[in-house]
Amino acid sequence: MKIAVMIFFVLFLVFSSGASAYESDQYTNRTQDISDSLDLLDGAVNKAIQDILVRKNAPRTKSRIAKAIYFEIGGLYWADKIERWAAKSPEVEKYDQTRRDSVYKGMPFWATRVNFIFGVGRSFRVNGVMVGSDKFGHFVSQGYKYYRRELRGEPREKLLRKGWFAERWIYGELTTGLFSNADLVANYEGWRFYQSLFEDNVVEGKTAILMLDGDTYAQQRPFSFADHINDYWDEALNPSYAVPSLNKRLRKAIKALCPEYHDSPDFYTSSDDTLLWARYENLGLKDSRQNQFVAICDQ
Repeated sequence: MKIAVMIFFVLFLVFSSGASAYESDQYTNRTQDISDSLDLLDGAVNKAIQDILVRKNAPRTKSRIAKAIYFEIGGLYWADKIERWAAKSPEVEKYDQTRRDSVYKGMPFWATRVNFIFGVGRSFRVNGVMVGSDKFGHFVSQGYKYYRRELRGEPREKLLRKGWFAERWIYGELTTGLFSNADLVANYEGWRFYQSLFEDNVVEGKTAILMLDGDTYAQQRPFSFADHINDYWDEALNPSYAVPSLNKRLRKAIKALCPEYHDSPDFYTSSDDTLLWARYENLGLKDSRQNQFVAICDQ
């Protein structure tokens, strides 16, 4: 009975919140040689921006342009449009993973929760980084929510706290057993994307993506995920905090992958770890670097 109630509660939170129902697995298949989908994903975002700007009644304010982009490639449902497109498109090469054959395989519902029901989402290589499909939903939708709150005058500290709260209680720890530090990074980088539409030097050394031409906006430079995706989007390099019932099982599963780590350590570590931790720590990351391959396999 308790398990049934928990299942109902978890599903209610997932679908009522618009959260992605899928976590992803960046622990397995790391050395697989697949093509980088950066250009394809960049193209999808730039096409969306262009389509919005050439509409007969194109939006003419920051808030309306940001909202239009959100609805064009994001959305209200549990998987954003760009996330679903990337997962289904035959052009976007995926790692050889299935929903059920993952690092979480064989773990009980009360440890993995949503992952037990839905399995894991697909992972791609983008800008040289192994990235789960769910991160694009966080980038577009949660980034938009951060930006909308900023336009309403909400202080940075308050809107970051709301993102942390959502990861703790809605999108992550409560529903999946995982507090995803990488989700918070993708949220934040999505916020920077919306800012960079209109502000110079959000991406250091680059102008805003859009410029005001009379009373309308025009695109003056292309968007690229390369300005936002780094190793801290990868949940093996930037591990999630796992609840105790899941953590002991997850560490055991990582330990079983140590032979692969020792064969090809460069695929399992980040030379930018110290720099990236310093950059993003103030988002409220829960330090789980003890679950990095280097920490578990080199003991």
